[in-house]
Amino acid sequence: MNSKTLAKDLIKFIDASPCAFFAVKAMEEELHKSDYKELKEEDKWDLSLGGKYFVKKNDSAILAFELPNTKKDLAFKIIASHSDSPCFRVKPEPDIYQNGYHKLNTEVYGGAILHTWFDRALSLAGRVYTKNKEDALHPKMHLINIDKDLMSIVSLCIHQNREVNKGFDINAQKDTLPILELINDTMEKLKLEDIIAKELKVSREDILDFDLFLYDREGGKIVGLNDEFVQVGRLDNLAMAHLSYKALVANKASKAINLIYVSDNEEVGSMTKQGANSPFLKNVMRRIILALGLDDEEFYRVKAKSFMISSDLAHAYHPNYPEKCDITNMPKMGEGVCIKYAANQSYTSDAESASVFKQFAENAGAKVQAFLNRSDVRGGSTIGPISSTQLDIKSVDIGNPILGMHSVREFGSVEDHYNLYKIFTEFFK
Repeated sequence: MNSKTLAKDLIKFIDASPCAFFAVKAMEEELHKSDYKELKEEDKWDLSLGGKYFVKKNDSAILAFELPNTKKDLAFKIIASHSDSPCFRVKPEPDIYQNGYHKLNTEVYGGAILHTWFDRALSLAGRVYTKNKEDALHPKMHLINIDKDLMSIVSLCIHQNREVNKGFDINAQKDTLPILELINDTMEKLKLEDIIAKELKVSREDILDFDLFLYDREGGKIVGLNDEFVQVGRLDNLAMAHLSYKALVANKASKAINLIYVSDNEEVGSMTKQGANSPFLKNVMRRIILALGLDDEEFYRVKAKSFMISSDLAHAYHPNYPEKCDITNMPKMGEGVCIKYAANQSYTSDAESASVFKQFAENAGAKVQAFLNRSDVRGGSTIGPISSTQLDIKSVDIGNPILGMHSVREFGSVEDHYNLYKIFTEFFK
């Protein structure tokens, strides 16, 4: 596999993953191809040495692992990422009929750059629940992705907003509502649930609720004079999820338990049952140890020897905004993965965990650089420190440098993606 082949595979994965539910579905399909067996949380787990397994949470988070052939000197090697990205979520009772237009009521999910969503062909994807008359505790779940240029969030023309190029405040309740169709007084007013029912071939009366998100219909592209860039939405953080499962299936576990964890809801704080601040990862790790016939004492010993790579993305040096970078750490695209540091511990990297990661990078022949925020700028965080509240193991925060983070279309490096793939596969050897 070369860098361009891997980049094309990344684009294929992201284009098939308009929201977290479809990202997990795509990873599940790839794991099945490599003979991974699905486990259910409610079942008793019967695990075999050398076995390959995965378990889902909320259909928007997934954890997969391969067991070694021996129980001697066990440890977990973990690569963690997240499945969600900033976007718009559809509210309940979303239909707005206003002077000849049918619009949808939405709310912002995560820290989206709102202006990048304007004047684009958009559609809807997510999940819908319908009645289960035999078992009310388990309504029927349907994934839905409407394969149509369905709507658009339309800008106000410059003639009615002469100051637009000087910047303007976007009101998320007023300015970002997508237009779905033209209507008139003689028409029967269509509702979003009618569209859903037709798409799923179910009765509208059977629809109970939905989790639906807007997504940009333009597919990912390799761009640049030398084909050196990837431009696509949801790089943050499907790029890291993509590399984690590719590296997992490319390796056979040796003495360690190789494990990937793709959580949900990082963009809104991870405070959910499927988020990194839940006990899901720790519970699965403990159940693995117990299913191997070991006890809690052994679990704590194994945990103490384990290591996690928290993989999210980093900010690259932007040539139009050089003043936004730290004065000595200016990560460049094409120059390798960033180890992310912060004195306020918003990243988990320290000298020990960074040294571990650097050795794997050196063994893989891969480049590494450092990312830090300017000292006078408040930066973000990621799942590493959040996971540490549940799981006290050694951890490093890393990520490839990109531009346009949280735009509807982000901008990354083909070579950096391949560079990190080499490190992840080395880590799992």
